[in-house]
Amino acid sequence: MARVSIPSKDQISDELKDVFQRMEQRGGQVLNIHKVMAHCPNVGRAFLRLGNAILFRGSVPPKLRELAILRVGDLAEATYEWTQHVPIGLRAGLTEQQIKALHQWKDSPLFSDQERAILRYTDEVAQNIRVSEETFKAVRDSLTEEQVVELTTTIGYYGMVSRILEALEIELEENKQPLR
Repeated sequence: MARVSIPSKDQISDELKDVFQRMEQRGGQVLNIHKVMAHCPNVGRAFLRLGNAILFRGSVPPKLRELAILRVGDLAEATYEWTQHVPIGLRAGLTEQQIKALHQWKDSPLFSDQERAILRYTDEVAQNIRVSEETFKAVRDSLTEEQVVELTTTIGYYGMVSRILEALEIELEENKQPLR
């Protein structure tokens, strides 16, 4: 059970009600993490705006973005995050075998050199904050400066998401089964 309530539609600020309604009109689902963030409307709105910018308006190729997001969720042992992003990762071009191998990616032959560079960068940012020169160079050799900044922001954002999910013990939606 979540450590904070998951507000119902009538408990959400008018501003976020409009945001959630637009999400649903576009075919999206208002997830429990979104509802929890409605407890603090100003932060919640900015949280959604940044997440949407990363997911829908970014320049990092979706497959690489999802590789990083899933690895962050794996490192954080965030079942909710993992469960939400496995289908997105599959749609973005990751294979089921790659997703299963993420926990032990260093020992897997399933990842290209570029994917391995992204995974190494993700591990260093998520676990150490600082990144070695060798790791940075490998990422910078295959991404633009814009994409490097965006990838770094993505890793940080989904690290924050995982921390919110795990600290507040936010549960999956009723229609979702955990994938871990």
